[in-house]
Amino acid sequence: MERNRVAPDPGAPAPPAGQGRGAWREFGARLRHWRRRAGLTQAQLGAGIGYDHTAVSKIEHGARRVTPRVADRIDRLLGAGGELSAACLRAETAELCGPDSLSLSPALLRPPLPGLAPAEPVLTAPAPARLPDYGLLCPLHGAEGCAVPAAAELAGLHAEFCAPEALADPAAARPLDAATAHALTGLLAAHLRSGETGGRPGLAAAVERTLHAVLARLAGAPAAQRAPLARLAAEHAHAAGALRMQDGRNATAMACYDRALTWSGLAGDLATQVGTLSDLGVLARMDGDPAAALGFAREIDRVAPGRHWAGAMGRISRARAHALTGDVRATVRQIGLARAHLDHIGAADEADVPWLSIASMRMRVESAAAAALRDLAAAGDDPRLARRALSATETALGLLGPSQLPSSRLLFIVRAADCLVCAHDPRGAVELLGPALEAMPAVALPALVEYELRGVRDRLAAHAPHAAHRLAELVRT
Repeated sequence: MERNRVAPDPGAPAPPAGQGRGAWREFGARLRHWRRRAGLTQAQLGAGIGYDHTAVSKIEHGARRVTPRVADRIDRLLGAGGELSAACLRAETAELCGPDSLSLSPALLRPPLPGLAPAEPVLTAPAPARLPDYGLLCPLHGAEGCAVPAAAELAGLHAEFCAPEALADPAAARPLDAATAHALTGLLAAHLRSGETGGRPGLAAAVERTLHAVLARLAGAPAAQRAPLARLAAEHAHAAGALRMQDGRNATAMACYDRALTWSGLAGDLATQVGTLSDLGVLARMDGDPAAALGFAREIDRVAPGRHWAGAMGRISRARAHALTGDVRATVRQIGLARAHLDHIGAADEADVPWLSIASMRMRVESAAAAALRDLAAAGDDPRLARRALSATETALGLLGPSQLPSSRLLFIVRAADCLVCAHDPRGAVELLGPALEAMPAVALPALVEYELRGVRDRLAAHAPHAAHRLAELVRT
């Protein structure tokens, strides 16, 4: 049996001072909690992983690090559900961003797309007055409520940050100051709001252009600047992916999301990690790949264990994946678990995502629950499930303010119409869709809205061919 043990690592270095040491102390505290919960002594735990009790004591006091392989073994042994594995990864990230870290691997600094994007377009949405906004926190001050510079100053700060001479010699460029950090984040929020209705050519390219400038600075940034720049890189890559997905460019979106996961991990940015994994699940579902969608959903639990807001996102993503396979029992169970997580969101969750209100989280869960139940209803021709889906859609619509997120409102209306078709009420679907069709913009619709419209079109064709023909004119394929 001895050969199955994890080999001792007597030469494992002590964690570095500063940020890395604090993260290993957090890992040690979590390890102590789970060891005591399992009813094990330090000697008993050490025997289970091939360490002596003094080594376990040093780990619990943050005086010694462990490898991810050892952390995974301990996690399984104590039944920590991924919490210790995730804490180990956070500690390693803190070391990477700490003062003793001299350089980053070139592989971590590759942009999603090579080359520089063209000049950015004129925005149709103004930058916010303050942060947080559109789910974006200040990379330097978190949720403190930072003021965003006025439009003229914002443009100048952004131009200076992205200037060719700054990109040519990032070491000589001015360090990221508070005003520039606020300007870049405010401008990104404005880009996302401009893209809310779709059909904004060049927005994704503009975001990627800024991302190139962030990565150029990150390469040689001092330790104190590395984490905020990594957070800016993660937020810009995630935003670029979202805008590319809205444009129906899923392969490019996938590349952006892949980079967003890397940089959000470096920055310890759980909100961007979870949001990116959720969006990757959307891409998998659009490709008809439930196994991949379920994998992304499970990864949410791994990167953010014990967080109820993330638990809700992970469970509802699982529900959507199970619905693609027609598994009614698993889908309904995951919806129930997602709603249960909402009832337990507290102070710890608000520290992770202070911009995310209970109402907005409930809207996300109910919207996804509606889509999952609608998928089941359509696959099994089950009007009962369709009516439950319609109720969830109406709840989501009720939680969305009249002037908030116009593309989300359109998506929910289209989904509600689809629920009516699945409930064998095509007339009600046409009556609901009529005003929405008349109000639809002439520009290209966001890809998710088109995806929903295709489903309504196909299911409506047998009952209301004229309405189905009108929908066919609005979707790309």
